[in-house]
Amino acid sequence: MIDDPVTTAERLPMMALRGLCVFPSMSVSFNVERRASIEAINAAAARDRRIFLVTQRDVMDEHPGREQLYDIGVICNLRQFVKKPEGGLHVMVEGLTRGRLLSMNAMSNRFRAEVQPIEESPAFAETSRQDARIRTAVELFRQYAEFVEGISPDTIMSLSQKNDAGYVADFIAQNVYVHYDKKQAVLEITEGWQRLDAITETLSKEIEVLNIEQEINFKLRDRLMHSQRDNVLREQMRILQSELGDDENSEIDRYRDSILALALSEDITNKLLKETDRLAKQPFGSAEGTVIRTYLDACLALPWHKSTKERLDINAARKILDRDHFGLEKVKERILEYLAVRQLTPDAKSGIICLVGPPGTGKTSVAISIADATNRKLARMSLGGVHDEAEIRGHRKTYVGAMPGRIMAAISQSGSNNPLLLLDEIDKLGSDYRGDPASALLEALDPEQNSTFRDNFLEIPFDLSNVLFITTANTTDTIPRPLLDRMEVIEISGYTDEEKLQIAKGHLLPRQRKRHGLNGRTLRVSDEALREMISGYTRESGVRQFERTLASVCRKAAVRIADGEKSVSVRGADLEKLLGPRRFLPERLSGKDEIGIVNGLAWTSVGGEMLEVEAVCLEGSGKLELTGNLGHVMQESAQAALTYIRNRCGALGIDPEFYKTRDIHVHFPEGAVPKDGPSAGITIAVAMISALTGTPVRCDIAMTGEITLSGRVLPIGGLKEKTMAALRYGVKTVLIPAENEQNLEEIDQTVRRSLNFITVRHMDDVIGAVFGALVSPGEGTDARADSAQSVAAAEDKPSVNSANCPVQ
Repeated sequence: MIDDPVTTAERLPMMALRGLCVFPSMSVSFNVERRASIEAINAAAARDRRIFLVTQRDVMDEHPGREQLYDIGVICNLRQFVKKPEGGLHVMVEGLTRGRLLSMNAMSNRFRAEVQPIEESPAFAETSRQDARIRTAVELFRQYAEFVEGISPDTIMSLSQKNDAGYVADFIAQNVYVHYDKKQAVLEITEGWQRLDAITETLSKEIEVLNIEQEINFKLRDRLMHSQRDNVLREQMRILQSELGDDENSEIDRYRDSILALALSEDITNKLLKETDRLAKQPFGSAEGTVIRTYLDACLALPWHKSTKERLDINAARKILDRDHFGLEKVKERILEYLAVRQLTPDAKSGIICLVGPPGTGKTSVAISIADATNRKLARMSLGGVHDEAEIRGHRKTYVGAMPGRIMAAISQSGSNNPLLLLDEIDKLGSDYRGDPASALLEALDPEQNSTFRDNFLEIPFDLSNVLFITTANTTDTIPRPLLDRMEVIEISGYTDEEKLQIAKGHLLPRQRKRHGLNGRTLRVSDEALREMISGYTRESGVRQFERTLASVCRKAAVRIADGEKSVSVRGADLEKLLGPRRFLPERLSGKDEIGIVNGLAWTSVGGEMLEVEAVCLEGSGKLELTGNLGHVMQESAQAALTYIRNRCGALGIDPEFYKTRDIHVHFPEGAVPKDGPSAGITIAVAMISALTGTPVRCDIAMTGEITLSGRVLPIGGLKEKTMAALRYGVKTVLIPAENEQNLEEIDQTVRRSLNFITVRHMDDVIGAVFGALVSPGEGTDARADSAQSVAAAEDKPSVNSANCPVQ
């Protein structure tokens, strides 16, 4: 600030201003209520109407002292004052000049001050820069006027004509709405250009704040407009619903009535009523209200007391099962046993059955027939590829988009609390960071726990003990042991060619005729043609590909009938024209006994196969080479066979030093196909013995069995599929472990009549059956006493399938 010019001090009435500053050359009006201020106004009016106005520091101080007043004020001219009806004065003053407060004293309820006027020199713009500074201040004031009301464009236009920087600064400071201490800071600057710079800076900051406030106000206004619009629409909806008798209160009442009408347990009823009370407190359209409505709807949609009357008539159930499926005797027998138990003990718990077998063998369709036979509603859920535990047990309802798990959703969809729940492809469940679905099924599939099954979304117990669970799988290898332990496994093996023929005649062909608009008169397919389709155009354990082949024949026939033919007869010789060349050539043996080549039998997921094992003996250093994409178990079987041969080389007529001077290479053809399992042990041993002794092996004999170091032959699995493969290839004799003799009861009739089975307990029995008297007399073990037994084909019975035997 510039030092004040020396002027003569004056004694003037003084009034303290609260939250207000007056600038020279400016007219200001305000109200006066304090007694001391009114007396000062009266004193000024009685003299020359001049009064000193100074701002007090604290607006709350009713009786400010000298220290509570600023040093700089304004000497004003009292232009007019008017008494107000309610008391006090309305005063208008005009600023004359700045003044410095030197001292003050109290006189009869008013203040009188000794004031030194401060003379100011005009600060006219003499350069372009000074003119630009004034214009900048005026432009900022114009921008400020756009945010506030009360500043007219004429006022700004008039201000823009002024050339005095001090006057422009005072005018802007008087008319902006900023805190009084900021105005006081401008008032105390006596030099005009400095005052203009100070008010320009203050105005710039104020405009920035106003811009932010305006942006906030716009956003708030938009939200309020949307909120008000929503409120108006909601209110209109309430009025309309009330007029229609469908208001929110009636919705709450309906929920309460529905909950009470279910007559559930006290805990469940209280839980649902509590959720209903929460819903009643929610504002209309709230997200929480939507979640509660979804929850209540899901709970009320469950069939708490709805059930179907179970059909316990065994004869009627047997007719339905036989009508829909050929074979599958084990499954049918188990269902009839279940119905018989239910007749005798109606409160018996439903079982959990797992149907295991290759694809296309009718696992899913027989489950549907079981639902029909027992008069239960069917609910199916596919578990293939499910990785999330919440898919089974549901999501917590606090999550967005939460819903019940698949089990409760299937129960709700069935509309019955005692449906048949089909869990398809249970062996294809996965697990990752989201949980293990197989573990989530443990509670549902445990008869001791599922009476109080709790879904994460519903959070209330539901009784699953009346549900008949049937699961399907292609293999049990991938099913966790705790889950497998809760299920009764029924293995469904692949169909024989004769069974496929009967299935085609009784089920597949009539179904395809109906789907393609044909009948028994318009399309006739001979048994010869069906057998040719089975052997030459399909190779599978089930009948899916076979049915697709029949569908192709029906389409060809439909085209011919549409062209004008009356009927179509399909014989074996016609298939090549209809379906093209055979996809699979007839499987035949080589027809010649060869050294080192032995027929082994293998089980695969699509049925049995016959694999030729080749062994070659070469000059070398005793290496054993194994090729053909073999697994660790099969490689260990080869090592066990070699050790057995070394142990018995004297009896077998083999050079005891062969393991030092000869290399043996064992190969399994079709090297692209992985092979593993122990049941090729005796096959590998026979191939090695044949190669080492130079003795040919009969080409019409096949074998399967696990070998030990001492030569014992251990049982294997998949006997039914393996014997079917042997028959398909034209084998006459099959060597099987003696402990598998009991499985011969379940082998198909056609296979029993066509094959000669020889049971063996020791490798000596195998050698005797394959080579004759290769083992020297007296060199054999006591197993020789158990000579190879020929089991008459007429006495053989069908075998069981062992699903845990992998590809060999």
